[in-house]
Amino acid sequence: MTTPPPNMPDYERERLMFRLDVPERFNFAQDVVDRWADQDPGKLAMLWVGQDGGERRLPFAYFRDESNRFANVLGALGVEKGDGVLVVLPRLPEWHVILLGLIKLGAIPMPATTLLTPKDIAYRVRSADVKMVVTTPENAEKVESVRGQCPTLERLLLVGGKRAGWESFEAAMAAAPTTASLRKTRSDDPMIVYFTSGTTAGPKMVLHTQASYGLAHLLTGRYWLDLRPDDLHWNLSDTGWAKAAYSNLFGPWHMGAALLIVDDRGRFDAKRCLTLLEKHEVTTFCAPPTAYRMMVLEALRQFSLRRLRHCVGAGEPLNPEVIEAWKAGTGLTIYDGYGQTETVLLVANFRCLPIKPGSMGKPMPGLEVAVIDAEGQEVPPKVEGDLAVRVRPTRPAGLFREYWRNPEATANCLRGDWYVTGDRGVRDEDGYLWFVGRADDVIISAGYRIGPFEVESALVEHAAVAEAAVVASPDAMRGSLVKAFVILAPGHEPSPRLAEELQEHVKRVTAPYKYPREIEFVSELPKTISGKIRRVELRQREEARKGTR
Repeated sequence: MTTPPPNMPDYERERLMFRLDVPERFNFAQDVVDRWADQDPGKLAMLWVGQDGGERRLPFAYFRDESNRFANVLGALGVEKGDGVLVVLPRLPEWHVILLGLIKLGAIPMPATTLLTPKDIAYRVRSADVKMVVTTPENAEKVESVRGQCPTLERLLLVGGKRAGWESFEAAMAAAPTTASLRKTRSDDPMIVYFTSGTTAGPKMVLHTQASYGLAHLLTGRYWLDLRPDDLHWNLSDTGWAKAAYSNLFGPWHMGAALLIVDDRGRFDAKRCLTLLEKHEVTTFCAPPTAYRMMVLEALRQFSLRRLRHCVGAGEPLNPEVIEAWKAGTGLTIYDGYGQTETVLLVANFRCLPIKPGSMGKPMPGLEVAVIDAEGQEVPPKVEGDLAVRVRPTRPAGLFREYWRNPEATANCLRGDWYVTGDRGVRDEDGYLWFVGRADDVIISAGYRIGPFEVESALVEHAAVAEAAVVASPDAMRGSLVKAFVILAPGHEPSPRLAEELQEHVKRVTAPYKYPREIEFVSELPKTISGKIRRVELRQREEARKGTR
């Protein structure tokens, strides 16, 4: 191994020295969670706060034993290694138990937001040949309404209640032993699938292995979250998003940190969030830019955040003004980071580096991230290009295996020696990376990724709509909001009432967070010669209208 010069900065030294060794066999639940439990059975793994304010303090031994129980339950239900299981749960400890039990067995959890519609559920079950769905009574009816469309769906498991045709999670767990004899998975075995929004089709299935997420999120926990075994870490992410894997499971528990999980199923309340940070003496905090934008509007100095030592943000670029306001109110810097569902954290502002407000920071140790041109060559500083991760001659841990069952999409994201992220960026002379924008049309609003195709399809389903185009429109609070340009069918006239009707229609057909917050009725849409809608032109119009260009 190369010996670094004695005066090399910490970041450059770590970049040079770090190697992530991937063993032949690895299982996150067995090798990480169980290891912490075996070392200290009473070590706190989670402080859970329920909707009524009640609290539970759960040690690592609890998750070791309960995930063993659930692995046994899975076996009794006929779920085997490689089977897909759709997990649609709110922020409950059972979410962690269920994912860990599936990982131990080698079955494939597919986490999803509780905001899924019946149409979303059917699409996921059919696309992945899902064998079992796990959810709560609130979503059970959605599953039942499409079960006849899902021939592979054999088992239904209900958490927190009883319902005809469903297995009771609680009853099954009560009958299962807390020990399990399980063969350790291979590092390259499939471990988890996330569905990520596309621009021209339904969501793609992002397949990660035991190594690419279960092992490689060590990088996220160690370097970006900067966690220690005595930390209490709070991440606001919904359980359906990959950010929960980053910061509510793999990263923190690699480092032995405890999680604060708050079962808050309502709208985000900035004052309550600050109150909970103070009350529970949270030490590390992870939130989307939208949450920070709302919190800096509060009187930050009224809250005693004396134990809070590290704050990070991700999901979309964070405004420098918000970073400055947060520091003025709390004395702390928000360390922005950049990653994807397809990866672990790729680029970040690390605590050992000076911050350049507005920059994503520098590449994660163990990963080579660059800005490349159309031929796959790195471009000079200050030249815009595609953000990419080097995959040849050695493919790094921390990168997904493939878009499952979609070889064309997998091939399309490779260019020469690089995996192309689909985002555009610039590198400066000091090696800092700067986000420019998305190369595709996916909308990132308040941390949610929304595919315009899904919203457009929902709009066109309405009898009043002849054609629709959906783009991101700049928004000070959410980063971007969903804006729809609509051509009406003959016999229909524009009106505020019709706009509201279309918004409610989209909420019903897709999911509440996807609806267009702005609708503009137009007589035509910009198109290419081949008839494709030029969303980029519509985005540019919005940016010019709102003064962001």
